[in-house]
Amino acid sequence: MSVAFTKEDSAETASETLLPDRPISPHPNLVTEAGLKALELQLHQAREAYETAQKIEDVNERRRQAAIPLRDARYFAARVRTAQVIPNPTSTDTVAFGSTVTFRRDDGRVQKYRIVGEDEADPKAGSISFVSPVAGLLMGKAVGDEVGASGHELEIISIS
Repeated sequence: MSVAFTKEDSAETASETLLPDRPISPHPNLVTEAGLKALELQLHQAREAYETAQKIEDVNERRRQAAIPLRDARYFAARVRTAQVIPNPTSTDTVAFGSTVTFRRDDGRVQKYRIVGEDEADPKAGSISFVSPVAGLLMGKAVGDEVGASGHELEIISIS
């Protein structure tokens, strides 16, 4: 095998393993205290996965295995660095970042979500991002207020 072939092969492999950065939101990086801890844990896990990949002897396999953890480490390092921890709201008079709000849709469904940062939002687990359309409608509103969403009304039932 010629050295030229090896270098070409390595260059192809390198280009396959250079992943584009994960997109970072243009919105402020607001987080709850739990959200910051989760970001720090994900950063730690990405760094550990990268270090594990660095122990692989085959250079091409090492690059392939390190690509995702390296990309994730860059992302989570940026998110930890720019995180703005917002303390839990001290009042339940109006919906704010960190509030848990229960509302009724005009079709009778009742939903309950905590308003959190973008990285910690998980609607299936009961949390939505503060930049989501629903959160945007609810923020600053009080119990009994009705807000419109996509031609539908939401009535705030409780805030905690």
